Amino acid sequence: MIRNKFKINNYNYLYFSALFFLGRMILILALPLEGLKSYGDYWNYFHIASLGTPFIDLWVEFPPFFPFLARLLYQLVGGSQHSFEYLLAILFSFVQAGNLFLFQVIARKQYAVEETKKRTLIYLFIIINLFYGWAYFDSLVVFTLLLGVYWILEQKDIKAGIALGIGGLIKWFPVLALAAAWKWRGRKGALRTIFTAFVLVVMAWGILFSFSPEFTRASFVSQGIKGSWETVWAIMDGNLGTGNFNAEINRLDPSTVYLSTGNEAKLSPWISLIAFACVGFGIFLRSKLDDEIKMISFTGFTVVMFILWSPGYSPQWVLLLLPFVLLSFNIWRGTLMSFILVLINILEWPIFLSRGWFHFLEEIIVIRTIVILVLAGLFVYNIFNNKIDKEEKNLEIVS
Repeated sequence: MIRNKFKINNYNYLYFSALFFLGRMILILALPLEGLKSYGDYWNYFHIASLGTPFIDLWVEFPPFFPFLARLLYQLVGGSQHSFEYLLAILFSFVQAGNLFLFQVIARKQYAVEETKKRTLIYLFIIINLFYGWAYFDSLVVFTLLLGVYWILEQKDIKAGIALGIGGLIKWFPVLALAAAWKWRGRKGALRTIFTAFVLVVMAWGILFSFSPEFTRASFVSQGIKGSWETVWAIMDGNLGTGNFNAEINRLDPSTVYLSTGNEAKLSPWISLIAFACVGFGIFLRSKLDDEIKMISFTGFTVVMFILWSPGYSPQWVLLLLPFVLLSFNIWRGTLMSFILVLINILEWPIFLSRGWFHFLEEIIVIRTIVILVLAGLFVYNIFNNKIDKEEKNLEIVS
């Protein structure tokens, strides 16, 4: 009998995570505050945190977890903006060290020790200086998504549901892993995960609606009302700008969430959702996730399909793709695809858009979309034709 066997006693998972965190701290200490803030959203996070209790005193465009966390940090530093920004940078760096840890434990379930080290070093090299990781809170999303995937692989259904449910309260991406949970764990196990995640998300939103229905409703619908940005759908709609809200919005007034920030969609997202859902459901029905690599590839495919469907796109979402690219493919293909994705997103933001070069936006969007479509195809191929070399995998003969 041949099977993958995960051994925790022959690999030090903390080594690379500690190395990453130490390197990031040196970078943070060496940078001036303006360099640390880089092209990120600290200004927006601080502004929102300074206005009061989110969902109670104001509406926000994010699910509740991070706005409440930002408000707590704001109060801990007594409203000091520079302390708030340093604290966020350190927190996000610590979370990314956790992401690196989770990357390793998932990789070690699939690959031999040396192969795991190679992939981990590549992941570390890419993310340590990539400013998206400390300038936005998407590292929190990656953490909950990877933690949920790990617990699914470990067949810990309730723990997976808790991780993915909390992730769904940061951004919606982590709940996409529930489809992979169904294929990997079967109906009984997956229902436990889905029910746990569903209860957490519904309970949190329900409590907020009961306390402050107007601000919570405005927060819930804000992203959908904003319209399209930085996608092929935005090109079709003539919205050649970023995802910033109308300058006239007032977060203390829930009615302002409905102020238009762009042209209306020429193709309703609900119509395109049907098409993407049909493709995804077809892959779902035909797939058989009989090893970890296929399961990781299926999760990556689900995330990619959501990104392709989404009316908007943010360059820091590349953080969500990198672990699945580096875990799913052979090491050379994964490395090449990772660097292509990072290069395209950095060209978009900050290189072009921060300098006002919006005349390049259409070309960047088209190129990025083609690359992500290729990535979707590679994930599908991996799901049905896993050809990773056996020497890369951690195979053990069990008598």
